[in-house]
This record gives sequence, C-alpha cells and structure tokens, in this order.
Amino acid sequence: MTNTPPSYGTPEYPRVAVRGEARLEVDPEIARIGITVTTRGKDRRNALEDLTRRNNQVLELARSYGQAIEKLETGAFSITPELTQKGRNEQIHAYHGRVHITAVLNDFTALGELTTRIADLEMTRVNGPWWGLRPDSPAHGTARRQAVHEAVQRAREYADALGAQLTALVELADLGAENAAPAALPAPGAMRGRAAFGGAAPEPAPALDLEPQRQTVYAQVNARFIMSPPKL
Repeated sequence: MTNTPPSYGTPEYPRVAVRGEARLEVDPEIARIGITVTTRGKDRRNALEDLTRRNNQVLELARSYGQAIEKLETGAFSITPELTQKGRNEQIHAYHGRVHITAVLNDFTALGELTTRIADLEMTRVNGPWWGLRPDSPAHGTARRQAVHEAVQRAREYADALGAQLTALVELADLGAENAAPAALPAPGAMRGRAAFGGAAPEPAPALDLEPQRQTVYAQVNARFIMSPPKL
C-alpha cells in the first residue's frame, strides 16, 4: 500500500508554499492607431457624401500597405445635426459626420509613413500609436515558465536551509501572465489632419521616425510542495 503524503502539512510531511514571479522586457509585435474622419456641412446629403469620400480615402490608403496592415476595422459612425442657438424652431445650422477606424500594423517602418500620410488628409485625426503584443505571443509562455522555475528554485532553497528535500508538488496556481501595456501607458498625442482650402496640394509630410516601446510581460504562480522531514 502506497503511503501518499497529504495535501496539507504535517510533521512527517512538511509543506512549503512559495510564489514564483517573472518579468520580461520584450519588443512589441504590433502597433495600433486610431483614425477619426470628420465632416461638417450645411446639407445632410453633402455632409454624408464628403464623409463617405474621406472614409474611402483612408481605407484605400491603409489597404495599399498590404500585409503590413494586420487588421483594419471601422467603429462608430454618426451624422449629427447642429441646431441654431436662436429661436424656438428646430432649425438646423449644420451637420457633423464622424467615422472611427482602427488600424493594427506589424511593420513599424510602414507605420511611421502611414501615420503621417493619414494625418495629412483633410478633416482627419490620428491617435497613437499604442504598442502591444499579440494574445498568443510566445513571450507570455516564456514568462509563465520562468515563474514556475523560480517557484521551484525558491522552494528548494527553503528546503535546503532545513536540510530537507522537495518530494511532491501539491498545488500550482496560475495568477496570470499579462502584458501591462498599453493600458497602463499615458494616452499618446493626437495628430490632426489638415483642412482643405483649395490651391495647390502641399508636399507630402515626411514619415515619422517612431521608436517602438518595449513591452513588459508579467507572470506569477503560487506553488505548494511537500518536503522531507527537516533536520533541525
């Protein structure tokens, strides 16, 4: 009959509980930018047509970068009437249109060029970039393995200090391995697109030299071991 050690500590089977932690600094894999296309006009149809044209310009420009664009998504869309300030009648002064677009890039060289080209479009605003890792990034697995190794090493050191050895693993609890960025970062600045007033088209804006921001990956585990009786 096998003498199985209990999951709780006893004098014959002392238990040691430790926490393993890992913190990695890795290069980002993707960058996300937010694009807002706006319009304002006296007539609803004209405002809608202008918004559609500008939205298509942004999408066509982004798609021209091919595989550098990992994801391109359209978010909120709105056409809102602006009422006049005077009078009791519901008279409309102008119409405001807005479309939000999110672009995710994996080519950071293309990112600097695309960002300035979009910001140079009329009535267009760019926010970002927000640097990040993919959910299935190998960096998360590396951090988790390092956290487990640290937990085992720490438990062995405690056992060694008592003249004992680890004999069994009782529990391994994953506290998560998550990327701290970009939520913890301050909001980046915004680059506003130009407004068109006619005349000759200006020279294209130079590409931004964007330096990728290193990402911090954390992992933590709780581990409980059974060790041999200590030599006190």
